[in-house]
Amino acid sequence: MNKTVMLAGHAKLPQGMAASELHQTLTVTLETDKKYWVIVDASCTLATNHAQHFFGQLLRGYSLQDGTEPIIQKIEEHYYGKAQSALISAVKDAYKQYLSRINNS
Repeated sequence: MNKTVMLAGHAKLPQGMAASELHQTLTVTLETDKKYWVIVDASCTLATNHAQHFFGQLLRGYSLQDGTEPIIQKIEEHYYGKAQSALISAVKDAYKQYLSRINNS
């Protein structure tokens, strides 16, 4: 457990989504290893377990050292829901936490 860290990002959800009925914001969490910053697990607060699982599988294996562009491209290519822009914004917000962590180390 002490070989990983959890990063969280948040973004506003669009109106009219099932998830927006439960939450005003979307939260993305990224569990990464501390050595190479590879995402070992990811989750989000989308409404269905299926969407949450899909998102986790989509991001697993990417290193934050490579920036957000490969992750954003993957989301754009494989997730066609109303929350696409919120997922991307939340990932970028979590990436800011990563940058803050490495800049303060």
